[in-house]
Amino acid sequence: MNIHIITVAPELLESPFSHSIMKRAQDKSLLNIQLHNLRKWAINKHAQVDDYQYGGGAGMVMMCEPLASAIDELQQEKKFDEIIFMTPDGDAFNQHTANQLSLKENILIICGHYKGIDQRIRDTYITKEISIGDYVLSGGELAAAVVVDAIGRLIPGVLNDETSALFDSFQDNLLAPPVYTRPADFRGMKVPEILLQGDQKKVEEWRYEQALQHTKDRRPDLLKGDE
Repeated sequence: MNIHIITVAPELLESPFSHSIMKRAQDKSLLNIQLHNLRKWAINKHAQVDDYQYGGGAGMVMMCEPLASAIDELQQEKKFDEIIFMTPDGDAFNQHTANQLSLKENILIICGHYKGIDQRIRDTYITKEISIGDYVLSGGELAAAVVVDAIGRLIPGVLNDETSALFDSFQDNLLAPPVYTRPADFRGMKVPEILLQGDQKKVEEWRYEQALQHTKDRRPDLLKGDE
């Protein structure tokens, strides 16, 4: 999978993709992440990519010309399955969306900044708008990192255990069940006996029951469609 990201602050994204699972995914050539500094396509020698908004009001807006030039140039090199804009008013990001995007081959992500991007770019180029929550960040870079991480770990071969992602929270609309590791007895708190007996079928049944109860207790809204 190839993920290209247009940003005015590429430094914010260097660390998240240089460690742990995302680094291993790139080392295995399963995931290719490329950062593009929007200022490369700035309109003048001052590296300007934003301007005051028409109609007045606080906050700068990312201009049409730099973004259009960047997207046009990148599209000449690669056909993108999705061009995503990270924005607080986008569709709420969830596991279902992550699953869908993990099946794509080429994705371009645009990180908003300042007051956002000119609406004409959204109308012309963007195929999907994504929000990671009902709050506002200083820019779309951290949100883009969240999306890339959620997508990247689903690519076959990225995780050492191929089945691991199947049991994450929100797969099948359930939160993950509790997990335990050694020692079996820690300060008098013991691991449930069923996990120590070696009966995998019973273990899976227990995990499902625990996941279901955990979801009912904490996120009953996830179960509404199953009732």
